[in-house]
Parts: sequence; C-alpha cells; structure tokens
Amino acid sequence: MEKVILIGAITPSQDDLEISEYLKELQFLTYTAGGEVKKVFKQKISRINPKTFLGKGKIYLISDFIQNNDIDTAIFDDELSPSQQKNLEHILSCKIVDRTNLILSIFASHAKTATAKIQVELAQYQYLLPRLTNLWTHLSKQKGGIGMKGPGEKEIETDRRIIRQQIALLKKKLIKIDKQLITQRKGRDQLIRVSLVGYTNAGKSTIMNLLSKSSVVAADKLFATLDTTVRKVVIKNLPFLLSDTVGFIRKLPTQLVKSFKSTLDELHESDILIHVIDISNPNFEKHIQAVEKTLKEIECVGKKQIVIFNKIDAFQYEEKEKDDLTPIKRENLSLDYWEKTWMAKTNSNSVFISCVKKINIARFKNRLYDLVLETQKEKYPYNNFLY
Repeated sequence: MEKVILIGAITPSQDDLEISEYLKELQFLTYTAGGEVKKVFKQKISRINPKTFLGKGKIYLISDFIQNNDIDTAIFDDELSPSQQKNLEHILSCKIVDRTNLILSIFASHAKTATAKIQVELAQYQYLLPRLTNLWTHLSKQKGGIGMKGPGEKEIETDRRIIRQQIALLKKKLIKIDKQLITQRKGRDQLIRVSLVGYTNAGKSTIMNLLSKSSVVAADKLFATLDTTVRKVVIKNLPFLLSDTVGFIRKLPTQLVKSFKSTLDELHESDILIHVIDISNPNFEKHIQAVEKTLKEIECVGKKQIVIFNKIDAFQYEEKEKDDLTPIKRENLSLDYWEKTWMAKTNSNSVFISCVKKINIARFKNRLYDLVLETQKEKYPYNNFLY
C-alpha cells in the first residue's frame, strides 16, 4: 500500500469540524484506492494560497515530514489548480493528488462494463486537459525534413489536440450508448420503475440483493457499484423494475456528473426513488443534503420517495443522565428520537431497517408495495383489473 498523507484547509467557508469530517471521508476514499494514511495535516487560513494551497511555512513543514517518512503521495481535500499542482510537486518531491483525481482513480479501478469505462475515461480526459504542462515528452523532438523546417507544433499543443479528439470520440460513443439505453427502456413499459439512490456506502447494493435475490457487488468501500443494474422484483405478485445507481458524495467532481449522464438518466425515467441513508454515520444529515443537492443538479426532483434509514444495528449513542443539565448533543439522541423526527418530516414515508440483520424488512416491503401499487393505478389505470 502507498504511504499517504492527507492535507486540508480550515477556511471561513469550512470550519474545523467540517474539514475534519471531509478528511475522515478522504481517508476512507484513500483506503478504497489502496493507500495507507500516515498523517493528516490541516491549517487555519483566511484564504487558499493560489500558489501552494496552504501557507509556505506549513508546506515546507509537510515537506520535511515527507522526506523523513518516505511518503509516496500527498492527497489534498480540494481540487488543485494546474499551477498549484506544479508548485507542490516541486516543493514536496512526491506524487500530488487532489480529491477529484482520487475519486476518478477509484472510479477507473471499479469500472467493469464498457459503458462505465467510457464514462470514467471521458471524465479523466476532461480533468487532465488543463493540467497537461510537461506531463509527456514523447513528441519533444518533432522536426521536419528538407525545406520543411519551421516553428512546428509544440508538444503541449499536440497533446491537447490529441486529448480533444479523444474527448470528442468518447462523447460520440456515449451518445450511441444513450440511444441504446433509450431503446432498452422503451421495452420496459407497463412496469413501474424504482431506483435506489443515496450517499456512497449507504447500503444500496445490499438492499438491491435482498429485494431482487441478485448478486450485485456490495462491499464496505466507497463506490463499489458504478454500473446501473436493473432487476425485475415481485412483491405480493406485484412486479416492478428496481435499479441500483452509482452513489453520491460531497464535492462530487462535475466531470463525473456530466460523464455519467447516461447512467443517471435511469433516475429521470424512474417513478419512485428509494433514498437509502446510513443512520450509523454521524454525518448522515449532511449526506442527505449532498444527495438532494445532486438530484437537484441533474434535475431529478419532485418524484415519489421512500426514505430508508439503513444500518440501525450499527447505530450508537451515549445515553444522557436525566439530572444532567448540560445541553443535549447529537451523539446523545436515541434511535427512537430520530425515528419520530423523520417519520414526522416525511409524513410517515420513512422506514428504519437493518438490511444485514433483516430488521424491519417486512415493513419496508409493505411500504414499497403500497407505493408501487398506488403509482401503478395512477399511471396505468386501464390495467386495474390486475389488482
């Protein structure tokens, strides 16, 4: 495993608590990518340094740690500009990776189907295009023959042209894939479509396997699933289509949202969304906000939803003493409190379950059955004789 350090900045827009949460998530991303975090660095600054991200003194302190501990990679929690990356590589003398590049590398390693590979490759090229300076030297000795000597084409310009051509080619392939998917979806008429959405590692694939009795990859890693998997599910003789989509994350790279359009289009076609939330994660409310923000970005709002709070078996809290007059904190709130709160917020359309321990699964299936049946009657009223 690569020896890695993580670096984040505490700014007026990101306080210490928030950056600590981001860095914990970045550590999980690093583990998923195959890295071992040796140390985490953060600095409180009024604004991001346009040259070195953090202050120069802090960067040179980090440089000493890298040299003394044989660190392979420094991962920054925010996206770096091309000039920042170049300066940091010179000062730190190690591989520099930002959050976007890390997520892209995880996507690249997890992409299995041709569609996912094309989508990830397109996102990588779009990320790479403004960062081409001195990356390659394979065209550094271009020269013409007799009578052909001239200024020629610089290496950087040639590389940009090659990448732009590749981006155009990949976009054409994705347009073709879009057409094929539209044709496939047309063949799914008369069945209600349900999609699982949620933050990465919330348990969507585990729920997919439970309902459809399939074997979608489910692992305690971020972005274990990239490809949209569609399965026919039957509950109480009522059939519908269930799809498992890629998980969302805070600071999701815009390149990925654009590239995964054909995958995310499955959400547009869905009649019902099952929003899966990991209740055992202390930051689950922020995860909800991140998912809702992404759904808004891809213009997928206003659909019927069931909110599933998963992993209640892993939920932990510290019970407060009744005579303790100190303010109640989030970590002191019980599962009963959250259930009452969210039942009220979602008009009872939420269920607290444990997919692994099979807790409240029957209640979840009944709630899903009622919503699918209601939607079926609204969308296909002429098929009411089936019910």
